[in-house]
Amino acid sequence: MAESTSEVLAGGVVLAVAIGFLAWAAQGTGFGAAGGSYDLRASFQSAEGISVGTDVRLAGVKVGTVSALSLNPTTFYADATLSLQSAVQLPSDSAALVSSEGLLGGSFVELRPGGMEDVLTAGAEIEDTQGSVSLIGLLMKFVGKSAEDALQ
Repeated sequence: MAESTSEVLAGGVVLAVAIGFLAWAAQGTGFGAAGGSYDLRASFQSAEGISVGTDVRLAGVKVGTVSALSLNPTTFYADATLSLQSAVQLPSDSAALVSSEGLLGGSFVELRPGGMEDVLTAGAEIEDTQGSVSLIGLLMKFVGKSAEDALQ
């Protein structure tokens, strides 16, 4: 009888830890976030490095995720839908940039708030965007410039 009681208790502890871990993981991914969310749109010339589920950050803090990403056949830009926490109200002249965490880090969408008093409403478009910067392209410019300087 004592063995079965200890087994049931051990099983209960394992189950409680598993439920706690799932709740913690859900909070980290944005599931179950209190307050709801709203969507904004943004078009990037290059969305390299971001995909559905990529973080959207404001001042380094995650405030949303990329919920959709598609190619606009008219402009040939990448149209992104950003799902933001309802508590985050951005000025209408805010900017969205594809940023990198470093040389080996992943990419995320960085929001830079503007100074206007009116705010972006659900479904609005962030007009000021900057796509990802190609590291190889920058290196090629530097190497090309260095070679050009050496010939002079």
